[in-house]
Amino acid sequence: MTQTGSAYAGKLALVTGSRRGVGRLITEHFLQNGGSVAGFALGESTIDHLHYHHFQVDVGDPAAVQTGFAELKKVTDSVQIVVNNAAVLTSQYAMIMPPAAAQAMLNVNLMGAFMVSREASKMMRKRKWGRIINISSMAASLEPIGDSMYCASKAGLASMSNVMARELAPMNVTCNTLAITAIATDMLAQLSQDKISEVIAELPIPRFAEPDDILNVVDFLASERSAYITAQTIYLGGVN
Repeated sequence: MTQTGSAYAGKLALVTGSRRGVGRLITEHFLQNGGSVAGFALGESTIDHLHYHHFQVDVGDPAAVQTGFAELKKVTDSVQIVVNNAAVLTSQYAMIMPPAAAQAMLNVNLMGAFMVSREASKMMRKRKWGRIINISSMAASLEPIGDSMYCASKAGLASMSNVMARELAPMNVTCNTLAITAIATDMLAQLSQDKISEVIAELPIPRFAEPDDILNVVDFLASERSAYITAQTIYLGGVN
């Protein structure tokens, strides 16, 4: 891990998709480093920790997000860090992509991040401090076949981040995007391993992401010292 001890002491982070995969990795990192975490996820909690608060929220449903924040405010009146990690992926050629699957990706990957950032920024405004980190993907730049709507949602996420960064800057709230490469998760397991290996082989640094690759950038963007870093997209693995 990139930090140990009390790096996040006194801070509460809201992580979406906290039950598994990258969301759980980031959640456990905050907890291990002294922070408190509110997790928004569709299913029941998979984390048992004194400073973890779980809320069953479908982030793809704007009304559910607002209800989730109403419940969160019963626990705390302050959120310092947001990690918009929740995402869904259906990899399929556009001509046979079910419209419902395409809509789900837009709802969760883009609208969900918008709604969570919108509601969280209202809480950050009171303290004049906040860090919003949106988890994107190398797919937004590499544009692999079969990922048309997923790529569009992740590319849109970066554009949304940049506009919100300008809106939130007067409140001392930064908004950045971290575009990760392939890492072993349930989502990745849905895809053809041959296809993934081909993509990885073309990267300037041709390997899968490790947990610390992701946590290193999360720590950087969430830091007190990153107050002058906003409206940026950081790609792992040399993607550009």
